[in-house]
Amino acid sequence: MSKRLNLREFQQSLSNRMQAKDRTGDQATTLGILIAGQNWLVDMSDISEVLPLPPLTRVPISKPWFRGVANVRGNLYCVVDMAAYQHKGLLDVNSSNRVLLVAEKHAFNSALLVDRVFGLRDTRAWQQTVVDGKTEYRDGQGGKWNKLDIIELLNENEFLQVGI
Repeated sequence: MSKRLNLREFQQSLSNRMQAKDRTGDQATTLGILIAGQNWLVDMSDISEVLPLPPLTRVPISKPWFRGVANVRGNLYCVVDMAAYQHKGLLDVNSSNRVLLVAEKHAFNSALLVDRVFGLRDTRAWQQTVVDGKTEYRDGQGGKWNKLDIIELLNENEFLQVGI
């Protein structure tokens, strides 16, 4: 009988291998995502898992970008609609949406709801510029990518205040 594939273990194994390759300079570990029609990059080391949007329990008297609480394998995660958080309107939920679970090392049970995930991106050859203290990237086709800094996001006062 073949060994059953545990998706969480597979994702963790893949993340560990990518981080090991990144330390040796073999591969970049950046995930490309779409938020409100804009391309974003997030370091894989800041994300523990990517999954489809689980069922949500709404939280009364919370800000519109706080979509609710999700139970992921017995752990509760606060789900933030990143498009709404960036004041670009609520995300129309569909099957291509994904939730990025913030890595445990940050000690936040937060999940970021995004339009879709593009996959890994190697940004080493991309042009980088700093605009208003934020790093912007240009890929080989001239497409603009912004960097989503998870640590900075987790330290924003607005992100920490979900109540109205």
